[in-house]
Amino acid sequence: FEYDHRIGAYLRATGRDAIAALADANAEMLRNDPEVNASPEDFYDQVIDINLDELVPHLVGPHTPDLDRPISKVAAAARAEGYPLEISAALVGSCTNSSYEDIGRAAHVARQASAKGLRVKSPLLITPGSEQVRATIERDGLLADLEAIGATVLANACGPCIGQWHRDDIAPGEANSIVSSFNRNFPKRNDGNPGTLSFIGSPETVVAMALTGRLDVDFTREPIVGDGGVEVLLEAPSADELPSLGFDPGESGFIMPAADGSKVSVVITPGSDRLEALVPFSAWDGEDFSGLRVLMKATGKCTTDHISPAGQWLKYRGHLTNISQNLYIGANNAFSLDESGQGIDVRDGSVVALPDLAKKYKDAGIAWIAIGDENFGEGSSREHAAMEPRYMGGRAILVRSFARIHEANLKKQGMLPLTFVHARDYERIRFDDSVDVNGLAELAPDRNLTVTLHHTDGTEESFEVHHTMSEEHIGWFRAGSALNLLAAQRG
Repeated sequence: FEYDHRIGAYLRATGRDAIAALADANAEMLRNDPEVNASPEDFYDQVIDINLDELVPHLVGPHTPDLDRPISKVAAAARAEGYPLEISAALVGSCTNSSYEDIGRAAHVARQASAKGLRVKSPLLITPGSEQVRATIERDGLLADLEAIGATVLANACGPCIGQWHRDDIAPGEANSIVSSFNRNFPKRNDGNPGTLSFIGSPETVVAMALTGRLDVDFTREPIVGDGGVEVLLEAPSADELPSLGFDPGESGFIMPAADGSKVSVVITPGSDRLEALVPFSAWDGEDFSGLRVLMKATGKCTTDHISPAGQWLKYRGHLTNISQNLYIGANNAFSLDESGQGIDVRDGSVVALPDLAKKYKDAGIAWIAIGDENFGEGSSREHAAMEPRYMGGRAILVRSFARIHEANLKKQGMLPLTFVHARDYERIRFDDSVDVNGLAELAPDRNLTVTLHHTDGTEESFEVHHTMSEEHIGWFRAGSALNLLAAQRG
């Protein structure tokens, strides 16, 4: 979106007056050029026109944010697909949809319901996105509005969005439906239960559905019926973008870093299983990659939740060795489809968990490559999903296509993210291939590399692969990681 007065107002309301003043002074540079507005199709691959008057509440899912339906069609789809119609939990918050305005609209729905004595029929959990938002919505009465219909307010945290949710209301594997305003809904992400069907909606949609308690009620057209037959037909909610009294910072836990970081020492308890000092990744040795083993060939969706799931693993996020034990445990390997997260050790043919296989190869000094399908690494920006492959001995990831953020994260860790020039070349790769990546000495933006497959039957195949690395990214690769290069530049 172009810079305008509303963005400036937000910057000032959040204490960034200097940035707002700088943006105001350079506003023309933060907007489309006139020729772009006149003929956008000349500058963009795709132009999408959205008529805001035609937008209606939608619900997406389950299991993917790509499956989108208007609320009016959810009931029929749920019955046709056999989704559990009762909503076992409704979740609002986390980082994505818990701004002051988001919570304000949700609270407007709550006020309409509480005015008629309605309460939620499904547990409604609210996770404020920050201490500032929590303190402000508490001061302005918005939390009280939500609590009045039976909502429970959780701590300021990622919460159920990233698996910080212990459920005792649903048995492991039990099918159930939940609705949330989180930004991802992949299997097992919220509660570790593969039977949980997670649907995503706006905060106000989630609150409305908590009041109905079911997937098969169209609250946009049908009244919500409470105890005693009281009916409420919800009106579209509205809320202030910014608090009229300004933001309340609450209890800030921020500690300013020392001006001279060189005098700060980090002391980690010996034997800690939660914290571990990072060791810089090794720099590129100047040679082509040769003899890489194929750790896995992911088939179908492989998100960052498949690559490095959160939940129970979050306690190890400061310990790279321990958290790397979850590497690719959710991936569906085309070479071992009986169970997810399994791979084949080419040395003896044994089937082992992918993190164990990666460690075996690493301990034996065998570098490896992982193969992926379309949109590899979609989902949350999860740094560990890029750090772990590098730490466990991976050198390159070759896929049909990348999710943009995961590709960027791989570059930062000194990995080589590659895509097939021809998607069909994915099919050429066998589990026992030895893989070479050639042309690294001439690595340059927009210059393809060559991959050679050495099959165990003695035959070879070669094909071109593409990369999107800039000169800066190539510098990271050669240094071993972005941090390595930054440290070297700072001396």
